[in-house]
Amino acid sequence: MSNQSVSAKYFPNEPQQPIVKTTSLNVSKQEIEALGKVFDSRSAYFAADYSKSIGNYIADVDGNLYLDVYAQIASIPLGYNNPALIETAKSDKMIRAIVDRPALGNFPGNDLKEICGEILKVAPKGQDKLWSGLSGADANELAFKAVFFWYQAQKRGYKTDFSREEVESVMHNQAPGSPELAILSFERAFHGRLFASGSTTCSKPIHKLDLPAFKWPKAEFPSYKYPLDENVEANKKEDERCLAIVEDLFKTWSIPIAGVLVEPIQSEGGDNHASGEFFQGLRDLTIKHGALLIMDEVQTGVGATGVMWAHERFNLQPPPDLVTFSKKFQSAGYFFHDPEIVPNFAYRQFNTWCGDPARMILAGSIGEQILKNDLVKVADRVGKYLYEKLEKLQSKYPKYLKDLRGKDRATFIAWSLESSEARNQFLNDMKKVGINIGGCAEDSVRLRPTLIFEENHADVLIEAIEKVLSKY
Repeated sequence: MSNQSVSAKYFPNEPQQPIVKTTSLNVSKQEIEALGKVFDSRSAYFAADYSKSIGNYIADVDGNLYLDVYAQIASIPLGYNNPALIETAKSDKMIRAIVDRPALGNFPGNDLKEICGEILKVAPKGQDKLWSGLSGADANELAFKAVFFWYQAQKRGYKTDFSREEVESVMHNQAPGSPELAILSFERAFHGRLFASGSTTCSKPIHKLDLPAFKWPKAEFPSYKYPLDENVEANKKEDERCLAIVEDLFKTWSIPIAGVLVEPIQSEGGDNHASGEFFQGLRDLTIKHGALLIMDEVQTGVGATGVMWAHERFNLQPPPDLVTFSKKFQSAGYFFHDPEIVPNFAYRQFNTWCGDPARMILAGSIGEQILKNDLVKVADRVGKYLYEKLEKLQSKYPKYLKDLRGKDRATFIAWSLESSEARNQFLNDMKKVGINIGGCAEDSVRLRPTLIFEENHADVLIEAIEKVLSKY
């Protein structure tokens, strides 16, 4: 496929513009109300009609067709109803995986090595192993387990068996069998809504209110001044300040820090960026203090930022110890390379299914399509085109396009408005002109389109943004 028309070749009948038949969404409201009797539907934006969604456009039940630059919260890689993925879904291998879903830990199929191999073709540099999970939050929690097992094994000896005291105390949730250990994460981070991942999340209170939490440390993530090229020295000092906080937490926290968890770009927390120097500093500190580095690529991975994995831009030496993934991969888990991150005994990193081979097959197919069509370069090219147009709009509407960020990060772009009320109004107004778009943090807008979002789609988006802003 030609990079210049990859979307058109997947979707020759994709519309050229959004279709807005009604803004009242009466049918959608009825569907959501009916759904609410059996399922909590209070967070629903609208009821979608996926049978009519195509490429970069999502349909609703009222007959509207929106250009979707949110893409299921960053998790649609190749557009709706992608024909290549439909062919994969129809394969005999997929049918077996769905109908006879295996318990991979005990009864792996004779095709599992091949399935893993397809995923590993697009693994982050330096990573040659994986463990599969069910969601982004699950991937992170599985990574925490791997880190804690590794940390304790280093203390007692990798192949050394557990002591009688450990075996007895763990049954009462007491040390030494249940040791006091911590994962260090960052303020404004989002890593999931389960118990342990919730303890590392720090973006919005609603994500974790009433949930019991581990008493784990939070460092400060750099808060940069924009534009970056005019604030180099200030932002360098910000890196140094934040790294000093991490160093201090390693030295003073009440329990040992076994791992550091960080997003290459804090996404849900506001699209907060940091430099390669900051991340190399984290890498150096984990080595210095005998901890592991987990790179959370759930939202940034799989080509979203113009490289396959966002942290690869930093060329970290040595590479991160674990890299978690989900969203655009349609699967979940973590990559790693050190054999000693495999728990020292069987049945430790384990559950009934150990992931989902159907989703793993789909992930391999997604990776194949990305490589075949050079879609990472497409995203990078289109991102440069889009960012330049957004810069011009920022000059024209500085009140509503503040702190534009994501330059040279493909279409992984965000900006801020003056308040959360203004942001929410903007999102609603964009729906009325046929754009499905999302927010992050309290006052920011984030773009998360597919990897087949091209210049013609960017033009539609820019026209819609200007149409909305011109009325404010």
